Amino acid sequence: MSVLVVGSIALDTVKTPVEEHADLLGGSASFAAVGASFFSPVRLVGVVGDDFPEEHIGFFRDRQIDLEGLQRAAGKTFRWSGEYHWDLNTRETRSVDLNVFEHFSPELPPAYRQSEMVLLANIAPKLQSQVLDQMDKPRFVIADTMDLWINIANEDLRALLPRVDLLVLNDSEARQFTKETSLIRAGRQIRALGPRFVAIKKGEHGCLLFGEGAFFSCGAYPLEDIHDPTGAGDTFVGALAGYLSAQSGTVGFAELRKAVVYGSVVASYNVEAFSLGRLRSLKREDIEGRYGMFRRMSHFEAFE
Repeated sequence: MSVLVVGSIALDTVKTPVEEHADLLGGSASFAAVGASFFSPVRLVGVVGDDFPEEHIGFFRDRQIDLEGLQRAAGKTFRWSGEYHWDLNTRETRSVDLNVFEHFSPELPPAYRQSEMVLLANIAPKLQSQVLDQMDKPRFVIADTMDLWINIANEDLRALLPRVDLLVLNDSEARQFTKETSLIRAGRQIRALGPRFVAIKKGEHGCLLFGEGAFFSCGAYPLEDIHDPTGAGDTFVGALAGYLSAQSGTVGFAELRKAVVYGSVVASYNVEAFSLGRLRSLKREDIEGRYGMFRRMSHFEAFE
């Protein structure tokens, strides 16, 4: 089954203490779609300008990503620029130019409306709801969010949550949304607002997963060589969605636990190069090898 991915497609400029690169392929939907493509076919919905490089279109097609839902608009593609500090956890946004993304209104081709696995990447919650309004009873809906929407679109976000099976956000956003210092209390409180499951990303410290009467803590794969953390969270949720889409039957907590581990593994590859550079050469057997090593290191006997 295909994963429907809706979100931003961007051209990034990223600076770290040792390198800087411009006009990189970026955006939440780009990372998520490529992450999902290692497990399932992907349908991509987003918007780009007439300056969007053809080589990136070719990369999407090489990954067997369906681009019928990709809108092309006159003007410049969404651009983001950020700078990382020495710990590569602290990041400052230097500039944001929405360009054609400012007026993005997701419209699903007819074939996309029957998609059973839906990933609403990081866009305004009103647009995420607009996507669901066009869907025909999806099997599982995942939504990502960020601090901006918690600040300026809190009511829209709360209205979206009962329509979502899994909400994904990071630790600072969970605390911001709930006003709780404890991530355990925050996760449970967010679940009470509607989603069946909640995943709280903790960067290099892994992820917390919450379900009804269930809890799972997953570490992050230990890395020595980190070049660019941009898009790691989007790659994580994309791979998670792709893995779930490849499974038959109902999505339960056991399937989600395994999907979280696969998401962490694919995200660990993403940070090894700028933009999606490492994912261009990544093979499924690489993922399975690191998954097996990660499981042995973490004693995930439940995944036998």
